[in-house]
Amino acid sequence: MNIALIGYGKMGHAIEEIAVSRGHQVVLRVGVENMEDNTVENIRKADVAIEFSGPDIAADNLKRCIDAGTPVVCGTTGWLERYNEIKSYCTSKDGAFLYASNFSIGVNIFFELNSYLAKMMDGHNEYSISLAEIHHTQKKDAPSGTAITLAEAIINKQADKEKWVNEPTADPSVLPIISIREDPAPGTHSVVYHSAIDDISITHTAHNRKGFAFGAVLAAEFLKDKKGVFGMKDVLKL
Repeated sequence: MNIALIGYGKMGHAIEEIAVSRGHQVVLRVGVENMEDNTVENIRKADVAIEFSGPDIAADNLKRCIDAGTPVVCGTTGWLERYNEIKSYCTSKDGAFLYASNFSIGVNIFFELNSYLAKMMDGHNEYSISLAEIHHTQKKDAPSGTAITLAEAIINKQADKEKWVNEPTADPSVLPIISIREDPAPGTHSVVYHSAIDDISITHTAHNRKGFAFGAVLAAEFLKDKKGVFGMKDVLKL
């Protein structure tokens, strides 16, 4: 299939490598140096667009892809205050849109494990819960979209948790997320249940970007010729 890459940084290059290895062709590459090529007409040349840009322009990029009638996979994080707007826009235009905070197959299995563990631990108030994420210093948002997905799943399963904050806290109703930025670090996420007796922890560590890129290409293959709003659970049948 023909792919448009909207955002051609490190992730865009990694996605291109995986896509080409799977027999696909990249027909449009939009980076900071050629934003003028980011047009509806050019996007229409692709069967699917994959959007990895920045939080300030992601939503507008998604609307442009939807206007082009091109299914769009989005991995940009930090823009989710506009998610419902884009979801409604996609539905109104009979388009196709798939968002994931993380496309790694391992991370999506980790999401399911996190949700299951949080449900099991609900009511065991002797355990405090914390979440930590480590990324490279070039990451534009904190906490990571993956950490937010993990935190919201925990809050959904824990009756005494009301919200998350991106700092330490002693409030038992609040889930702390600690964000660390250091190089090199493709991404590590840990959830820890701590008590005076023991700790229970689960951790996912990415070794490189290939897992994210591979998952994004899988999502694009899934989304081609579809209509509607989807996530990685649909792609992986979780």
